[in-house]
Amino acid sequence: MLPEQIIYFAVLLNFIGHFLYIRSIIKGHAKPNLVSWFFWTIAPFIGVFFQFEAGAGLSMLPILVAGFGSLLIMLAGILTKNGFWKITTLDIYCGFFATLALMFYIFTYNLGISIFFAILSDALASVPTVVKAWNFPETENHGPYSLPIITNIIGLLIIKDWSFSIYSFGLYFILLDVTILFCIYRKKILNVLYFKNDQWDEK
Repeated sequence: MLPEQIIYFAVLLNFIGHFLYIRSIIKGHAKPNLVSWFFWTIAPFIGVFFQFEAGAGLSMLPILVAGFGSLLIMLAGILTKNGFWKITTLDIYCGFFATLALMFYIFTYNLGISIFFAILSDALASVPTVVKAWNFPETENHGPYSLPIITNIIGLLIIKDWSFSIYSFGLYFILLDVTILFCIYRKKILNVLYFKNDQWDEK
């Protein structure tokens, strides 16, 4: 287990990642789906509240920064007019499950179920961005996905109490970020693999 103080370095990495994305938005390269980023702001804040109630320590900082960074990216997309809104049925489900997460906690105080629905809300909100990254990778930037992987790994490594309520959001964010990065760079990855296979065949 790593010393807890290393989490501050991890948080700095997370901010750098979000800064790179905001810079890309300002330059007109990245075009964020504001619906995704809205729920990527709400769900982590809900998750941090639940983690705090579960007794999480500094390990919840990456989740808090994820929510705050998403808020900054959403504002950057709105102010520069380089982001776009497209409300779909899926987005309505996102809001429903986010609300459900809070209601479950208010009426049952079951942190595990509440966090599960908060993660489900965040995951549904991620679908438009995953699809966009797959179809139009040039409209994305690796910043808020690559560096947070390191941040959340560090967050997991300083956890003292490995309960679902504490580790689940960090693990989920790692899986989500890896998925989006693959969508962004899949063509380059496949080209490299294809090139290596050709070289192997020639030998």
